[in-house]
Amino acid sequence: MTLPKILENRLSLPVIAAPLFIISQPALVMAQCRAGVVGSFPSLNARPSGTFEAWLKQLQAELTEADAPFAVNLIVHRTNTRLEEDLALCVKYKVPIVITSLGAREDVYAAVHSYGGIVMHDVIDDFFARKAVAKGADGLVAVAAGAGGHAGTISPFALIQEIRQWFDGPLALSGSIATGDAVAAARAMGADFGYIGSAFIATEEANADAAYKQMIVDSHASDIVYSNLFTGVHGNYLKPSIVAAGLDPDHLPESDPSKMNFGADAGAKAWRDIWGCGQGIGALEAVMPVAQFVGRLKREYQAALTRLAS
Repeated sequence: MTLPKILENRLSLPVIAAPLFIISQPALVMAQCRAGVVGSFPSLNARPSGTFEAWLKQLQAELTEADAPFAVNLIVHRTNTRLEEDLALCVKYKVPIVITSLGAREDVYAAVHSYGGIVMHDVIDDFFARKAVAKGADGLVAVAAGAGGHAGTISPFALIQEIRQWFDGPLALSGSIATGDAVAAARAMGADFGYIGSAFIATEEANADAAYKQMIVDSHASDIVYSNLFTGVHGNYLKPSIVAAGLDPDHLPESDPSKMNFGADAGAKAWRDIWGCGQGIGALEAVMPVAQFVGRLKREYQAALTRLAS
């Protein structure tokens, strides 16, 4: 497998930090990149109008070639009224990596390719993976069972092996990855990168409520609930946050997927009060700086490789 130079040469650990709605902002992204992993954020986190461009200027001014590259997540679903505006800014500032979600669009991919950027598209099964690559995606994020936020239900073993039967491009695995051992396991299965989201919520630089961070530290896989109630798309959420919002986590109604809304103000209340999270959080024991967490991942990853080699 051949990786783009930007992903092959500038990472100190094969990890892409997942874009976290509301939580991923410049402070977190820069800390991730400086620690040697791809930092990312959803463009919709930048509000009000003009904030996204300011963030892109800041990241380009403060990050250097010594840091890992950053990525911007674009929701390409038709309900995202900001897509064209945000895509134009990605082109203007030559965002190195664009992660697309909820739809595969040739025009979006072509726009990113026009300046030499690469596109990673997140998928929950082999059908959507084939569709994205056919339309021009450079790489894939396989969102398997146990991932935080909008997640699939397929085992990572099944998902990676199906995709690798026909695709030899950049491939990241998302789903319960919170240790260096899990990153090594993802690589052993055939992925190029571990895709880590929930674990970065419990870092000092994350733009998350302190209670949210502590709930992640205190919770385990059994505290995760899978539901489509909050955004119209199935995802994993912390059970205690659902209870705190006055809802019964064991009897949540189904939502109408056609009611999805990813506009500038979409889901603010749901995402503020109901906290997304993946199943890998049982490995987290404390809130810590990004540099410390990534340092731990590196030590665990190297130890896992040594153990496998022996």
